[in-house]
Amino acid sequence: MDTMNEKGTNRRHFAAGALTLLFAVSVGILSLATAEEKPAVQLYKNPQCSCCEGYAAYLRRYGFSVTTTPTHDLALIRRQHGVPEQLAGCHTMIIGDYVVEGHVPIGALNKLLSERPKIRGISLPGMPEGSPGMTGEKSEPFTIYEISDGEEKVFAVE
Repeated sequence: MDTMNEKGTNRRHFAAGALTLLFAVSVGILSLATAEEKPAVQLYKNPQCSCCEGYAAYLRRYGFSVTTTPTHDLALIRRQHGVPEQLAGCHTMIIGDYVVEGHVPIGALNKLLSERPKIRGISLPGMPEGSPGMTGEKSEPFTIYEISDGEEKVFAVE
């Protein structure tokens, strides 16, 4: 009779262990899928610029993996990715299939990555005070522009 109880106990332990393992694997798969949704960010910046590091830290807080590359060739990188001079920002990023210029807020970046429009990328030109990674206070909404072959067009206002 004791052998029957031991077998039943062993089966219950095995079933509990299997369920625990199944749960752990399913949670792991879900977290991997979430991590895969955010493409890696390659951020090109002027070697002397510290606000770019602040922006990289901002993106990391939102779950992005960011690699920064100091360069004195930002103008060349912008030309290679079709960024018009009037849309140049503080730094240039490559995120998936897009070029992102400047201190773009996370809302506009998430919109770009979720909607996946047929554009080259987006830009917050210049170095607006109060934008992510910049000092100062935001004094007005930020206008984020599309980077495309067409006429300059607003992508988002934040």
